Amino acid sequence: MSVHATARIVATPAGLPVLTGEGPLALRRTRATGAGARVTVVGAMSAPLSGDRLAIEADVRDGARLTVDAAAATVALPGRPGPVPAEPAHYDVRLTVGEGAELHWLPEQLISAYGSDLRMRTRVELAATARLVLRDEQILGRHGEGPGTLLTRLTVHRAGRPLLDQELAHGPGAAGGWDGGAVLCGYRAVGQLLLVGQEFEEKPVEPRLLGDTAVLTPLAGPGALVTAVAPDALRLRRVLDEVLRAHQTHGSVSAYR
Repeated sequence: MSVHATARIVATPAGLPVLTGEGPLALRRTRATGAGARVTVVGAMSAPLSGDRLAIEADVRDGARLTVDAAAATVALPGRPGPVPAEPAHYDVRLTVGEGAELHWLPEQLISAYGSDLRMRTRVELAATARLVLRDEQILGRHGEGPGTLLTRLTVHRAGRPLLDQELAHGPGAAGGWDGGAVLCGYRAVGQLLLVGQEFEEKPVEPRLLGDTAVLTPLAGPGALVTAVAPDALRLRRVLDEVLRAHQTHGSVSAYR
């Protein structure tokens, strides 16, 4: 039987008036290292499996600061075999960040296990003065296995206008060439780091390579996108974390070398 579950977070400058989880999505308030609140997503059961419909909603109200991370990676798994082909699993993330508010969305990796089929959609609505740090990492297959089918889409609007809209498709259900030299070139870890803030209006970043398998791209708005591929999750995280650390320490992605 498939699982339908939604977790909801509302953050205000005074705290977390709404913090509710369902099914496999348990939410825990954890100690923040800086200003604002911190919430950790804890997997209470195996999910998503074929046919599951999961969602997380986070609303960061005007002037609030929130960090959301996870206790462990999310593993997309195949459902039980049966006479009728299983439906894909769906995982929706809906984020809203108000005026003068800040959201750090830092989940652990999403692992696409062999035989799984997941559609993941992330929608972000930002106010004009909102700040966002969003990390997204996808690992294509567990050790020694091929990936499942994984389709992801990230859509970001700022002040009601499009800032970023991109879609990625991997695995046997995707169009041919996804793992070829022009896309992943055989790598099995792909990720991105999205940074949005008014500092990018004052000083837009210049596009450039970050090592051999990562690139920094300015957005048509106050933001920057780092996209990277790597042989494994550890090396992918290292690249993204080093860029994020430079941004937090120096206020500029350009500080990363």
